[in-house]
Amino acid sequence: METTEDISAYADMEIHADMLADSVRTNAYRLAILRCWEQIRGKAVVDVGAGTGILSLFCVQAGARKVYAIEASALAEETRKVVRANGMEGRIEVLHGRAEEVELPEKVDVIVSEWMGYSLLYESMLPSVIHVRDKWLKKGGLMLPSEASLYLAPIADADTEDRLQFWEDIGTKYHVDMSALKPYAHRCITRKVQVKPVQMEDILASPAKVMTFDLTEVSVEDLSCVKTAFSFKCYGWSQMQGFSTWFDVVFPSPKPVLLSTSPYSQETHWMQSVMSLDDPVQVTQDTRVKGVLKITPNSRNNRFLDMTLRYSVDNREEVERIYPMDDCR
Repeated sequence: METTEDISAYADMEIHADMLADSVRTNAYRLAILRCWEQIRGKAVVDVGAGTGILSLFCVQAGARKVYAIEASALAEETRKVVRANGMEGRIEVLHGRAEEVELPEKVDVIVSEWMGYSLLYESMLPSVIHVRDKWLKKGGLMLPSEASLYLAPIADADTEDRLQFWEDIGTKYHVDMSALKPYAHRCITRKVQVKPVQMEDILASPAKVMTFDLTEVSVEDLSCVKTAFSFKCYGWSQMQGFSTWFDVVFPSPKPVLLSTSPYSQETHWMQSVMSLDDPVQVTQDTRVKGVLKITPNSRNNRFLDMTLRYSVDNREEVERIYPMDDCR
């Protein structure tokens, strides 16, 4: 259950500044909305988790008759100021409340929402979007985005090694030996999911698409346990030090728009998510890495995740680890 404290975090302007400064993210939404102008013009739209209201403004630019901008946090009052500053009071109505509790005066033709979190589902608003879809979207209505996919790949991770090397180097600086702290520092760094950039040259095998959601059909029950098997053949000699996830979403405009958080694409504020191994594993060309990834909501806070990774390398013993994803902001 989302608490008032959880909601209040979304009124922090630094979070919204990061999202607006992410030109890959913001331009993808703007382009997709404007390309869908024929489906939006003269229609009713709901913006779930409207934040600063920029997606609602894009929808009006595309010709929407009415946009219902739902925002649960105290930011809603500031969003109303943005609407007034843009002269859109007659076209955009800001509704302050949880998406599950807000009542709309009509069914809508379009749902737009930027609901994605790290590893796609961390702090995700997708259950709220699904609720609004099932209650308020007309049959055959438009979902922006309409599809989401999560990817996984084994990686080398020089960044973690560099951070651990600090405990060797600091001793030289102060003429003391601090290397005894290195194993503990390793446990602190690798005990949970890290959100950081991954370099494309550190990807050790062709990424696997481990799951895809059709946002016109996915249910809340589908999100209660996402589980999928994976198998990789490594490119060549390297130290495998972890696994990384990232995601894509697709907007179904006449010319579809892809928003990707891949290491092969321009960096976004989502970056990538990394699960580090307890110990590096040597891999060579065609080394087989296989296993199962399971993602479940955290039992104490369903906005957080538990990532359970079970894997084996060639014929070595299978390893299983649970990586909490509980405080990534």
